[in-house]
Amino acid sequence: MTHNAVHLLFLLGALAFLGGCASGPGVRGDDAQWAPTPPPEPAVQTAASDGAIYHDTQGMELFNDPRAHRAGDILTVVLVESTQATKKASTTTAKTDKANIGAPTLLGQALSVNGKPGTIGLDGERSFDGSGSSSQSNQLTGQITVTVAQRLSNGNLVIRGEKWLTINQGQELVRISGIVRPQDIGQDNTVPSTRVADARIGYTGRGTLADANTRGWLSRFFNSKWMPF
Repeated sequence: MTHNAVHLLFLLGALAFLGGCASGPGVRGDDAQWAPTPPPEPAVQTAASDGAIYHDTQGMELFNDPRAHRAGDILTVVLVESTQATKKASTTTAKTDKANIGAPTLLGQALSVNGKPGTIGLDGERSFDGSGSSSQSNQLTGQITVTVAQRLSNGNLVIRGEKWLTINQGQELVRISGIVRPQDIGQDNTVPSTRVADARIGYTGRGTLADANTRGWLSRFFNSKWMPF
């Protein structure tokens, strides 16, 4: 390799390195869920110039109602999730096959081997016995305060929010989004999570404790579908 070729390769490598540094450390893979979600911005509406005294966009309220009812308001969701599932399956099959084929004939004479007719017999027997069971139980309690991201045409509220907790050497993330009916919101401006439609609730963590409860890549390979044994 000539000196000019080596110099050209060095320049290309330096440019690639600088390009990677300029792009900055992006969020990718599992770290995407740890990217903070920006709070929703209330929609800006233009007041109608119809000469009326009251306009909805002016925020004038004759009676103060603490319950969330428009974009940008705060709402507390009480997490009362509890699920339990049990499944059992059992299968037993058996099959027996038997077939006899007479000795073939040649020129009117049955073929024989050592004086015995050359009959053919087939016997087969197969059986299968399998069983399986699965049980799962989950429970999530607590509270999380969210923001109303949008008010739909029928009055329902689209909510979303998240809570970050940093404890010792680990981080915990609780995230929720969904649709809430105004009539399900209590006087204390709270709503149970069982009343949230299209709810998406996530509870994840990372850090020393989460790493200790996570299998390594080699262990995941031996328990994956790609392992032939």
